[in-house]
Amino acid sequence: MDEAQIYAALRDVFADIFDRDDIVLNASISAKDVSGWDSFRHIEILVAVEERFRVRFRTRDLDALRTVGDLVRLIQHNALAK
Repeated sequence: MDEAQIYAALRDVFADIFDRDDIVLNASISAKDVSGWDSFRHIEILVAVEERFRVRFRTRDLDALRTVGDLVRLIQHNALAK
């Protein structure tokens, strides 16, 4: 799966979780940029991403997540490791 496909799938995940279709994702977007992205929503995002991409994240990997770009790279890394 290439980066564009990951971003497209993440747009669907974010639209479902935030019940909004207007969120535009890019590599620099973080929780502070999206209204309602709190710790609860963060967990929802991670669980949905694991299900959507059929990957499992390690806690130490999650500690380094700061932006959507970080999440995309983590998805790519985990997809390749399968």
